[in-house]
Amino acid sequence: MRNRNTNLVAGSLIAAVAIAVSIASVSMAGPLVTRIAVVEHATTDTVVDLTANGDSTGDLLTFHNDVYDETDTDVVGTSHGECVRIEAGVSWECRWVTTLPHGSITVEGPFLDAGPSVLAVTGGTGDYRGARGSMRLAAHDELGTAFDFVFRLLLD
Repeated sequence: MRNRNTNLVAGSLIAAVAIAVSIASVSMAGPLVTRIAVVEHATTDTVVDLTANGDSTGDLLTFHNDVYDETDTDVVGTSHGECVRIEAGVSWECRWVTTLPHGSITVEGPFLDAGPSVLAVTGGTGDYRGARGSMRLAAHDELGTAFDFVFRLLLD
């Protein structure tokens, strides 16, 4: 019986230490997060309809758009990429590169028709080399002609 209780106490102690280290790591990472917000103007979006049915699985969306600063005033870069329609009227699966003055950031993930999406940051170049994190994608206007990109980056 003593061995079992000792193992339980040791296991609980290890779990408590792991939780404490995890909390400390998250709190330490907070100041290292770099937030970048830009607005993409979707002026070149082109859908290649693979069937005569209109919006359908497998359709392709390509783009090479200007990206503006957070105030939507000045062009600060571009976005280039493609998306494949996964479920008509619901979602696309996308990959693209956002190029900014000091490097580029690559993302991959869902673009949801009905609301904001979160994509994974898969890397970068220049000041963003080794970047990881996420990018929140949301409509900037009701027409769907501009999109907010909010990057939350952990940089090396």
